[in-house]
Amino acid sequence: MTRPPIVWSIAGLDSGGGAGLSADQRAADAMGVHLCAVAAAVTAQNSVAVEGIFPLPTLQIEAQLAALAGDLPPRAVKTGLLGSVEALRVVVRWIDRLREGGEVALVVDPVLRASTGAGFAGEALLRAYREELLPRATVVTPNRDEAARLAGAGEAPAQAQALRRLGVGAACVTGGDAAGALALDWLEAPQGRGWLALPRRDARHHHGTGCCFATALAAGLARGFTVADAAVLAKMLTTSALGGGHATPGAGAGPVHPSPGFVTDPALLPAAFDELPQAWPQRAAGRAAVQGVYGITDRGAHAAALFDAGLRTVQLRLKRAAGEAEAAWQARLAGEVDAARRPGATLVVNDHWREALALGVDFVHLGQEDLAALTPADRHDLAEARRRGLRLGLSSHSLWELARAVAWAPDYVACGPVWPTLIKAMPWRPQGLGNLAWWAAMAPVPVVGIGGVLEPGQLADVAATGAAAGCVVRGLLAHPVQAWAEAWRRGSERHAPGVPGWPRPSL
Repeated sequence: MTRPPIVWSIAGLDSGGGAGLSADQRAADAMGVHLCAVAAAVTAQNSVAVEGIFPLPTLQIEAQLAALAGDLPPRAVKTGLLGSVEALRVVVRWIDRLREGGEVALVVDPVLRASTGAGFAGEALLRAYREELLPRATVVTPNRDEAARLAGAGEAPAQAQALRRLGVGAACVTGGDAAGALALDWLEAPQGRGWLALPRRDARHHHGTGCCFATALAAGLARGFTVADAAVLAKMLTTSALGGGHATPGAGAGPVHPSPGFVTDPALLPAAFDELPQAWPQRAAGRAAVQGVYGITDRGAHAAALFDAGLRTVQLRLKRAAGEAEAAWQARLAGEVDAARRPGATLVVNDHWREALALGVDFVHLGQEDLAALTPADRHDLAEARRRGLRLGLSSHSLWELARAVAWAPDYVACGPVWPTLIKAMPWRPQGLGNLAWWAAMAPVPVVGIGGVLEPGQLADVAATGAAAGCVVRGLLAHPVQAWAEAWRRGSERHAPGVPGWPRPSL
């Protein structure tokens, strides 16, 4: 059995069992990591109020960390309630020491005030956070009030940017305690930025949500995911935890309890929006999904031949040549589209959505880089075209990109590369059939497998994952359409419904 990754949590002990190290342990268990619980402070609290905070002497904190370092070195460290400047500086010294031996992620949950209202940090501790701990943080996870104390008032995106100017690698300003139909967190990370959203779950028992979120994020980093992907997992786990919260014998809010099965619950997959969303995305009803063999070519005549041979969906992937004049490019694109058209067939144009609309094409595919390049005006126009019937497919290569695609409620999401591909250079590891099966089971729209499909047997394996379609590019030149169609049929018969276990990191 593979040993679980190790995460250290340096935080406070909640005598009521709701937050702090108690919540961290529940989150770590659900994430499948081994938690080393290091007490930095002891609190006297119950479900109603914090009645006392007692920072541990630094020698006791040092002794705990020294005992762990030789036997249980961490892949990630998470901090919660530290209680004193001296405790914070112990953490700083140990982070520097641990990083001398290799990469160690640091997630800072700046616990500055309890949900009951008790304050945990004075000005000296705030200054130490800003000047000493945050510049070492891989990611910081404040709520709106904590972000305001650390970085100033304002909207969450501005607060996250201000935190990053302090030297933080990434910031996730959580908003679960705000109002609205959606629970919204703003993520500012090297791999992505936007509003991470799920429908709000009003829960009477919510003690420990911030601790769960930060610990889950640290556990995701320890499992090898990027910050953006780990934030998706943390959002899923914390929402699951709210659903599992239960009352205590006390009079206040009970603790949250995440479920280890959260990662296989499609209802927990969040959406990532570029702009502040007003509602949960809904896919238009009545649109036929792409199914089976999905051909890709860069020639209109080849697309037409594939349609004539029996394919129902073909993507025309054209690139504008460097230095190509606008008029020449428009004429070439129009000629290739005209050559490709066949009655009743589904023609998809890659990238050039405005030109495709002008040519009467009603299905476009965009990559994540195309989404990132959209201006606010572009996003408005594309959304308006969608309302008028434009069909849309989107690429995705990671959990964050899948969540970003979900926000558009597309007609399909492509997952890739399934196997290594030479078509274009990519920074992603191959997703493999396991991730494709997870995508197919979890995504709220049809999923298309793409990348490295060279032989019909590989396409059969794609079909067996439950994907709606599988893309073939170079393989169309090596095998007839009938061979690919037969492979898809055979693979579809092997599909067994259900959600596989954990996805693998792809970056």
